[in-house]
Amino acid sequence: MKTGSLLQATVLIGAIALATASFAQKKYDPGATDTEIKIGSIMPYSGPASAYGQIGKLHMAYFQKINDEGGINGRKIKLLSVDDGYSPPKAVEMARRLVEQDEVLFIFQSLGTPSNSAIHKYMNAKKVPHLFVATGATKWGDPKDFPWTMGWQPNYQTEGRIYAKDILATRPNAKIAVLYQNDDYGKDLLKGLKDGLGDKAGRLIVAEATYEVSDPTVDSQIVSLKGSGADVLINIATPKFAALAIRKVHDIGWKPVHYLNNVSASVGSVLVPAGLDKSVGLITVAYQKDALDTQWANDPGMKEFVAFMAKYLPDGKLSDALNAYGYSVAQTLVQVFKQCGNDLTRANIMRQAASLKDFQLPLLLPGIKINTSPTDFYPIESLQLQRFDGKQWVLFGKVIE
Repeated sequence: MKTGSLLQATVLIGAIALATASFAQKKYDPGATDTEIKIGSIMPYSGPASAYGQIGKLHMAYFQKINDEGGINGRKIKLLSVDDGYSPPKAVEMARRLVEQDEVLFIFQSLGTPSNSAIHKYMNAKKVPHLFVATGATKWGDPKDFPWTMGWQPNYQTEGRIYAKDILATRPNAKIAVLYQNDDYGKDLLKGLKDGLGDKAGRLIVAEATYEVSDPTVDSQIVSLKGSGADVLINIATPKFAALAIRKVHDIGWKPVHYLNNVSASVGSVLVPAGLDKSVGLITVAYQKDALDTQWANDPGMKEFVAFMAKYLPDGKLSDALNAYGYSVAQTLVQVFKQCGNDLTRANIMRQAASLKDFQLPLLLPGIKINTSPTDFYPIESLQLQRFDGKQWVLFGKVIE
């Protein structure tokens, strides 16, 4: 071998050895050790959005499964899941406790637009990952100004635009009424609807009504919206209020084309309380397989999910879509951990979360994959319309990107 070639080979071997050593080197931030990864979560186990607490229960069950299988690279996941009652001030208190006292590596899947808005700046000032937040607000995809916050589900404005597109295609002269929660969540989806309707929004939307999470019912709002003469209703509400609205619409004999936002599309926690007979014809969007849909009965991913539920969360209902949601987000986090290897620093957590390429989850609908990049913090950007037939959601149309 020539001297020059020998020198090049030696340099190459040295570079490979250095890279290998670098990869193998363990790097930790608070919350991570050789044996444990400690993370925090803020959920509304009580209060007006307590139905969403099921997501936190699912997370704990799924991470128990991972731990029973040996953890991630030999490390067990320790989840500290706390209750904020869907109260922004309480969310701030819990975030500070988790970060400053419990010293978690990051906060995972904190739920609700109001609660996450309250801790948004704090998490980014602390440079602690605020990862896969459980809300579809558009602002969670702003890596330039908030590089430590990332969403997971499709954003609300995209959902609103899809409803607008369907209305324009099927009822171009519709009279639209909108019920929405009076906060950033409700306003975000409403903006998407109006953007999708374009210059027709002012003519087609004939009535709007808001509710507060402290309201006992939305009966008066529904009666008022019916009085507008609207023949289309957009229901932008969390589970409790979505169910109340569905029931009231039916009970007063109003028969609009009724669009229900995805966050309240759970058969078990919304449609059953509202009344399955009163929910027939509802339209929403989907990005995950429905455990009640017989077309997935022999699907390998669905079989794994059903087996997991039977073993680790036997009290959980397959009819509650929040379980499937929590399952998929937890699987996404496990993938991030796998990509991190032995570099469990907060900066690397965000780097790997922003490096998901065509990641396919077992419960995502065919054709829907997770993709992120340093400039794209919206993991899921595809949806498909579906209609409730009295027993299950039935998909129609094509996947819309």
